[in-house]
Amino acid sequence: MFDYIKGELADKNFPYCTVENQGIGYSILINSRTLMGLPDISSECKIYTKLIHKEDNMFLCGFLNKQDRIIFDILTSVSGIGTKVAFALLDEFETNELINAVIEQNHKAISRTKGVGPKMAQKIVLEIKDKLTKMDIQADLISAKNNNSNISSETIAQAQVVLQSLGYSQNEYTNAIETAFTTLKKDDSQELIKEALKILSIF
Repeated sequence: MFDYIKGELADKNFPYCTVENQGIGYSILINSRTLMGLPDISSECKIYTKLIHKEDNMFLCGFLNKQDRIIFDILTSVSGIGTKVAFALLDEFETNELINAVIEQNHKAISRTKGVGPKMAQKIVLEIKDKLTKMDIQADLISAKNNNSNISSETIAQAQVVLQSLGYSQNEYTNAIETAFTTLKKDDSQELIKEALKILSIF
């Protein structure tokens, strides 16, 4: 229903914030990471939203970027995971860190999240790992075009999985990764993802 709401930040009464747009105040449920990223009261802000519709209630969840909302949707597709647990996971991990933990089947890391035990962590990996990894990876092709010999095909492949899972097209993430090579100084998938996301956010 709403992609995002842009307006004046009227209130930060955690776990909610209120954004006023054209005389209407939208009460939005947020997590701690989103709260920390909000500007001062009366400043302009943009919150990406997800409408949750339950039998006896409707409410908006808010995110600072589309990436967090996409992962929130994937997490809540797992049976037994609701808004509270999904928000807790997005508090514990940055988006790309959580994706990497799932792909690497790092149950131990995932289970350190409040409200997520070992069994739930295993269930998360089991149910969403394929959604993050069943993708057309062309790391070798990109690596062959890459003049930065310090970056391995494995690092490129990891970055592709993350960026594609966040909804970017193959053309978008390929161009971003290739551009990011000019600034990357070490073989680190986290750094490659961060640089590519910066480039993608410009367009």
